[in-house]
Amino acid sequence: MADMHIRVLPNGPFEVTGGVPLDEKIIRPDGHGYRWENGRELEQREEYHLCRCGHSKNAPFCDGTHRQIGFVGRETAAKEPYVERAGYFQGPEIDLADDDRCAFARFCHSADLNGEASEAWSLAMTASSDAEIELAERVAGHCPAGRLTPKPHEKDFVEPDLEPGITVIQDPQKGVSAGLYVHGGIPLEGADREEYELRNRYVLCRCGSSRNKPFCDAFHVPMRYNDGFLPNDQPTGHVGTVPRQNAEAASPRSAEGDTY
Repeated sequence: MADMHIRVLPNGPFEVTGGVPLDEKIIRPDGHGYRWENGRELEQREEYHLCRCGHSKNAPFCDGTHRQIGFVGRETAAKEPYVERAGYFQGPEIDLADDDRCAFARFCHSADLNGEASEAWSLAMTASSDAEIELAERVAGHCPAGRLTPKPHEKDFVEPDLEPGITVIQDPQKGVSAGLYVHGGIPLEGADREEYELRNRYVLCRCGSSRNKPFCDAFHVPMRYNDGFLPNDQPTGHVGTVPRQNAEAASPRSAEGDTY
């Protein structure tokens, strides 16, 4: 089997090679946090192309619609290393790195050890006992975008042990289809043939509307992106991405007041 690899094709889909496992998961509320629920079983291939324009009728796979609509998928994401992009929240025992590259999956929300609502930043900045440190590291590690990474003092960053694969995200609570969660350290190559920094976890945009391509920036929420396979508990009645002029001008964070 060839090495697993993802390449951004110019104004086209993501080319995935090396037999990367593909699945679908649904974000579900769970107390003060969130959990994954299994979605559809998707066809497994040695090589496949995943839609990047947001208009394929065979999502998550590309059906060539990007050519018909004249999709422009120019990459705008910074390529500086994570350690240079991130800011740091300092706690008594661990720091929390945050590069603000968010996909609005909301796994940064969790209960603390007392069962009260909390989130990754507060957990890290107050953790002192072994149990508190373990919880803070675990919650930060659940961030699919890789935005949050705990770093114990005088030690390296802590990353979860993830099997390689790509997860198609559905988010019926928000009434949208979300990005492509890439996990397990799969290399990503830009359209210019330059490799992005190798990361254990990141989320790629598949709605076509991210302002930080090729990565998801949560704009699938105000754009009301529905890939046509969104679970029916909160249907939007819309397939594809709405025209930008008709979308909410605000980002999900400013529109809803959520921390994510």
